[in-house]
Amino acid sequence: MSRRPDQEAIRFYSVNAEYGEFSNFAPYPISEHFFQAQKFVSPADQEEIRATKSRMIAARMGRDRKRKLRRDWERVKIGVMREAVEAKFRQHDDLRALLLETGDAKLVEHTENDDFWGDGGDGSGRNELGRVLMAVREALRQETDE
Repeated sequence: MSRRPDQEAIRFYSVNAEYGEFSNFAPYPISEHFFQAQKFVSPADQEEIRATKSRMIAARMGRDRKRKLRRDWERVKIGVMREAVEAKFRQHDDLRALLLETGDAKLVEHTENDDFWGDGGDGSGRNELGRVLMAVREALRQETDE
């Protein structure tokens, strides 16, 4: 399964494309459900999101502002994403290996749909998901080297 890139940046978005496993919508049960559930104060809201079968429905529920959003959400959301992504890559050996195989390549969620988690489609976005993935990759690499 060696897909070690010879390019400087790896762009991912669609779960059906190369490196689609890096997307929070890839078919692994932790990322999207956990992230969306953590947005809310109510344990009932959290459990309802966690229990839904679809990542898309979990994301839609997470955008529902009829639910009471945590006051500190903007401050903690990157940390929550890091926790979700790290759990995903620790729980699946194949994903951990794939992430480590990316070497030092820049990881970019390439989409015009999101300029916070992604690159905004033109590179002007913050690419926070890519940054989280690179930080998790570095943490995993350091553990492997120890």
